[in-house]
Amino acid sequence: MTKRMESKYKLDRRMGQNIWGRPKSPVNRREYGPGQHGQRRKSKLSDYGVQLKAKQKLRGYYGNISEKQFRGIYDEAIRMKGDSGANMIGLLERRLDAVVYRAKFVPTVFAARQFINHGHVKVNGKKVNISSYRVKVGEVIEVKEKSQQMNLVLEAQALTERDVPDYIDVDGGKLTAKMSRIPVFTDVPYPVQMEPHLVVEYYSR
Repeated sequence: MTKRMESKYKLDRRMGQNIWGRPKSPVNRREYGPGQHGQRRKSKLSDYGVQLKAKQKLRGYYGNISEKQFRGIYDEAIRMKGDSGANMIGLLERRLDAVVYRAKFVPTVFAARQFINHGHVKVNGKKVNISSYRVKVGEVIEVKEKSQQMNLVLEAQALTERDVPDYIDVDGGKLTAKMSRIPVFTDVPYPVQMEPHLVVEYYSR
């Protein structure tokens, strides 16, 4: 299991952006970086710095997954036909924790990972506790019946800050979800600008 080494608030502050679009993000109050030198005027980033930041932001958005896992997704994406950046997004969105988050079964992608690891999710009727599980189009993801009244789930259902994207079909009554198609980059509802082409450039240096 990938350990989350940094809090989501620190990630927001470091990037200087509200990555997940949350009302409670500290960036909504202070747009400068963390620490005593956070308000200093920043120098212009080099090409490498811009690419690194794009990589950190995309990796952080998906629960700050490990560098090894993220690099593995890049390696798989460049072997696929088509645009490598778009392929990366498609692979990231097919992660089980991403689908559980998108379906609004839990409030954050970090919570999605823990929720899955603790055995609250089934795929096609079978328990799956691996957050990096690759969801296939048409597979049914569901919250176990005993877990449906958890405060975490009820909180997520009431969220108004984000909507379920149209490539995931959700039955809110049964708490089931199905990926209807693999999304393209423009389908994904990122609250901030993501630049997967810069991530590809970073790794292909």
